[in-house]
Amino acid sequence: MDSIPYGVLAALAGLIGGAVLGLSARLGNFCTLGALETAVYGGSQQRLRLWGIVLAVAISGTFLGVQTGSIRLMDTFYHQIEWNPWASIVGGLLFGYGMALAGNCGFGALVRFGGGDLRSLVVVVVMGLFSFITLSGPLAPVRVALFEQVTARSEQGITATVQAMTGVPPLACALIIAAAFLVWALAHGPLRRAPAEIAWGVVAGVAVVWSLWATSWLNTESFGEIGVEGLSFTAPVGRTLIYLMTSTAGGLNFSVGAVGGVMAGALAGSLWRGMFRWEACEDPRELGRQVGGAALMGIGGVIALGCSVGQGVSAFATLAWSAPVTLAAICAGAVFGLRGLIGLAQAD
Repeated sequence: MDSIPYGVLAALAGLIGGAVLGLSARLGNFCTLGALETAVYGGSQQRLRLWGIVLAVAISGTFLGVQTGSIRLMDTFYHQIEWNPWASIVGGLLFGYGMALAGNCGFGALVRFGGGDLRSLVVVVVMGLFSFITLSGPLAPVRVALFEQVTARSEQGITATVQAMTGVPPLACALIIAAAFLVWALAHGPLRRAPAEIAWGVVAGVAVVWSLWATSWLNTESFGEIGVEGLSFTAPVGRTLIYLMTSTAGGLNFSVGAVGGVMAGALAGSLWRGMFRWEACEDPRELGRQVGGAALMGIGGVIALGCSVGQGVSAFATLAWSAPVTLAAICAGAVFGLRGLIGLAQAD
């Protein structure tokens, strides 16, 4: 272990977490846009309620890790960077609307690409490209001017606020919130009767806890060389593209491993279920919508500091204030986008 570079170890940690999350998407139907579509238009909340299982496990596991000192919560950028509510709202709306146009979020596109959908490769590449255009390219000055990211001056987050107002310890607060999500999820009869989906929801939550625990351990062992981070799939896709183009040992990191892991896990799940098949886009208008949606996701995900998984699950696991606001904005943007697409389809 001592002879393996920390970047490689971080990539291996990301590979494991990403592969588990990719499997949960293929075998447990864990999908952001799919959950919204079936809840709003399909008359079924089963996939939406599954999020309650994922969040309950992720939140409780993360704060138990914090309590034992194995997860360094305050070293995540969700808590290091001062929360900007406007960035969460604007970035979330852009990401959600783009997600509807593209037909999937960044994580979902990686999962579908792992299942043979070549249309998703376009979404992945364009989203990764625009994430870095916004992060450090031509759009960076505009982003910084409108949504400047500054270091937090004090401890922030839901548990810190609750403790300051009521004196309730962070672990107790986190467990209460996790229990509420669990009750909300299991109150839905169809989900209770789907033990396999519940099990994969637990697995997805564990994958998020694993990522925070593994990078916390590596952060300590490497004396800060490796940052503490959770699973996320906007800027990390861009970092993966850069690594693939400029491959060096030093370029390997947690993000690269996680992106590769999701595709590997999705491929394994697709083969397991006999769902793997090559697909391509036959409609130029559909491809145009997907390219536009991917660009919006890349821009919005960087502004909001995360995607539907990065903010909606990983940041939520740390109970950062940005998480519920960004997730709500993503859902609102996605529903608005879906209604627009349905209106166009009916007009045609």
